[in-house]
Formats: sequence, C-alpha cells, structure tokens
Amino acid sequence: MINVLFSAEPDMWAVYEGPLNAGFVAAGLDVDLARDHAPDDVDYIVFAPNGPVQDFRPYRNAKAVMSLWAGVETVVDNATLTQPLCRMVDEGLTTGMVEWVTAHTMRHHIGMDRHIHGQDGLWRNTVYPPTAADRPVTILGLGALGAACGQALVHLGFPVTGWSRRPKSVPDIQCLHGDAGLTEALTGAQIVITLLPQTPQTNDILNADTLALLARGAFVINPGRGPLIDDAALLAALDNGQVGHATLDVFREEPLPVDHPYWAHPQVTVTPHIAATTRPETAVRSIAENIRLGEAGLPLLHVVDRTRGY
Repeated sequence: MINVLFSAEPDMWAVYEGPLNAGFVAAGLDVDLARDHAPDDVDYIVFAPNGPVQDFRPYRNAKAVMSLWAGVETVVDNATLTQPLCRMVDEGLTTGMVEWVTAHTMRHHIGMDRHIHGQDGLWRNTVYPPTAADRPVTILGLGALGAACGQALVHLGFPVTGWSRRPKSVPDIQCLHGDAGLTEALTGAQIVITLLPQTPQTNDILNADTLALLARGAFVINPGRGPLIDDAALLAALDNGQVGHATLDVFREEPLPVDHPYWAHPQVTVTPHIAATTRPETAVRSIAENIRLGEAGLPLLHVVDRTRGY
C-alpha cells in the first residue's frame, strides 16, 4: 500500500479525490489517498502551496512532493522541504495556456477591440492589420508552456522569437538566450508574451529599458507571473503610447486590489489568473505517473532545480 497525503485547501478535496483515485487505479497503483495520514506513514505528498502542509520535516519518509501548481516560487525556498519537488506539467494545463495565449494574441493582432467597442454607426474600413507573417512575436520563457504557445503561433504564420536564460532549441522558433539575446529578442517586437518562472533574475524583466526596445504601440501579454513586469514602467509606457495595450492575467497581489490603476486604464485588460488552470482529469495522470516511477526506482518527471528556482 502506498500512502499519499493530499494537502490543499479543504474544498479541493471534493474536486480531486475521485479523479486521483481513478488515476491511481488506471496506473495499477495500490494507493491509500487521505488528508490525515500520520506523517511517518506518508510516501508521497500531493501539494498546493495554500494547503495545510508548510513544514515538511515531519514527513521524513516521503519520497517526493508533487505540486498541483505549475509555479513553485512560493515553496522552492522552504528550508524544511528536503524531498524532491515536482512541478505540475500536464496536457490540460498546457492546452489551456495555448488557447488563452492564442486568443489574446489574435485579438490584438486583428484589432478586434476597435470593432467590438465601436458599434456607433461608423464604417471603419480604412484600418486593417498586417498578416501574421508581418507581426513579430517574442515569447519570454521557453519551458513547456512557452514552447507550446510559440509553436501554436508559428503554425498560424507568426514569426516567433523565444528567449530563455539558458540555451534552448525549439523547432520553428528562433531561440535566443542571455543578456544580449534578450535585447535582440525584444527589439522591434510587436507582441511580447511573458511565460518565465518567477526568480530573482526574472523579476521586473519588463521594465522601462526593455519596454523601450519594443516596436512603438506593441502589445504585452502576461500569463506568467506578476513580478515579471515593473508595473509603474508598464503604466508609463501605456500612457505615452510605447505600449498599445497590456493583457494581464497575473499580478504581484492577487486578487488585484480594486483601487489598482490597471482596473481603470483603458489600455489594460485584466483577467483573474485563469490562463492556465490545473484540470484534475489530466493532472492526475502526471501525479500517478510520477508515483509509478518513484515506486519503480526510476527518475521522477519535472523535478525542480532548487538552485534555479524552477
């Protein structure tokens, strides 16, 4: 019997209990899933950072901690966490992100707001977008989500440049890295999508200096992490026309305070951290597979590198 502790907000138990148990059975695993296993008996922890487990020291026999979230910035520096930490990578989360990013990219590319909000009797047929081939897109972050979003946009005809801190290779995407690569990736970009993890090195990566590199009137789309953007610099760039519109799904403080300038700014779209939601039906397959690998003594998938922070 494999003892798996579920540690997330109480209302998530009803959401995940059935799918997790079904996933364990499908994977051929004999699992006792519970919220109240004695710490010494726990083999694996299914974890959300807002759940009850914050001190991992009592779980000295746990073989791994498997996050329900893609982001791990709130737990990666927890000194009590000595077990392997696996971040969530699953097809449902990736599909959701690709669909959200593609939708908002096309919205800005086509300029559909002009017509959606312009139902005033004026026949606006003198302004039309370029084709996708003439709209350069830059994606900051070439992990699983960034690479998938980039390839989806390539298939729609956009020239896509991707940037990461370290060298990467993604088919059909121009891949750059390092400080010089960041400057090249942002210079002249008309749409910038941020999908980097939150680390000290990526905080405020879009700031007054880097925003000034974009094509004037560029669009900024952030479904990654709120601190990737210097909020004051973005608001200034929106006000002076350097950035034409920002669509933001993540923020330094969530929910976004009602008095935050983003809410009232005419060139900002706020969405409530919904770009990529973990979907139980697909996430459980990732969790079950990692437990299967762990029990077989094989390397786990998507283990976080603590030195990098993701």
